[in-house]
Amino acid sequence: MRVLHVYSGNLYGGVETFLHTVAREQARQPGLTHAFALCFEGRLADELRATGTELHLLGEARVGRPWTVWRARVALRELLKRERYDAVLCHAIWPQALFGPVVRAAGVPLVFYQHDALNGRHWLERWARVTAPDLVITNSRYSAGTLAAVYPHARSRLAYCPVLAPARAGAEDRARLRAELGAGDGEVVIVQTSRMQEWKGQRLLLEALGRLRQVPGWRAWVAGGAQRPEEETYLAGLKAQAEGLGLTERVSFLGQRSDVPQLLRAADIHCQPNVSAEPFGIAFVEALQAGLPVVTTAMGGPLEIVDYSCGVLVPPRPAPLATELRKLIEHPEVRQRLGAAGPARAAKLCDPSVYLRNLDEALRDVVTGGLRAS
Repeated sequence: MRVLHVYSGNLYGGVETFLHTVAREQARQPGLTHAFALCFEGRLADELRATGTELHLLGEARVGRPWTVWRARVALRELLKRERYDAVLCHAIWPQALFGPVVRAAGVPLVFYQHDALNGRHWLERWARVTAPDLVITNSRYSAGTLAAVYPHARSRLAYCPVLAPARAGAEDRARLRAELGAGDGEVVIVQTSRMQEWKGQRLLLEALGRLRQVPGWRAWVAGGAQRPEEETYLAGLKAQAEGLGLTERVSFLGQRSDVPQLLRAADIHCQPNVSAEPFGIAFVEALQAGLPVVTTAMGGPLEIVDYSCGVLVPPRPAPLATELRKLIEHPEVRQRLGAAGPARAAKLCDPSVYLRNLDEALRDVVTGGLRAS
């Protein structure tokens, strides 16, 4: 069975990490072959090429330039005529709105992959509602709870994103990276690895760290580069906030990183205190795989990932966040206990072999007509 994944590809975050993992690990399910169609060149396209997987470029499509959307739709239509795919998966609402009608007209089963919470009010969601999918695959129970806002009658399957466990780094590699990034001997490193967006909670993390200025023995790494103009403005504001709080010597902004697994293994605590609900959160799974205790706010998809065996859940306020971070900084035995439970928790939720087997089963149901939309 051959399936085609359709996505934009111009940015890099959780969805892009997920697609790269599927491409790298598809051999775990030999009966299911994955191809990809992107609109934009970029890091994701480069990573997919490096895996040797089938990749097609549809051309840059921007809704504000309708002729570019028309050209990309024509490119997809020609691809579906030229190649045989048993199903097409549109990842997120933008590809579903733009390309769902093309897939439906070609007579190929259409799957909407829900990576985000929906509310039915955004113009893209209203546009996408016109073309009902044959199946929705949703990345968390939290996301699934919002699906009815756009597709109230759609059948859905829950599938936590596959996350590949990296090779364990040696003590020398850990020490080298820590030294490169300014972590002293015995310092507890708090790390956040996420898109540079305000709802990811970097500002809240800095507010909490400002309350820990007098606590010795810690530093923080904030990884993630600005990919849009508004993210550049946000990042500049974070740097100004860190300076105003007197944290410039203890907080490092690392920019976009391609070595996140190594970065996590060099740290001691993972903290991403979202201020609004995360649909799922691959970053949390990666932190658990690295054996880090995870500190986050108690909302959204992370509640399905992090429990009290492997992390700490707090309300989205600086005082309780600072309190819990201080406990972990000052009590290595608590860090060790929570971190030790992380890898098993991550494997239970996001093992790639289990994911690909379940995906194969779900798509075969669609291909055989068992879930075709009326």
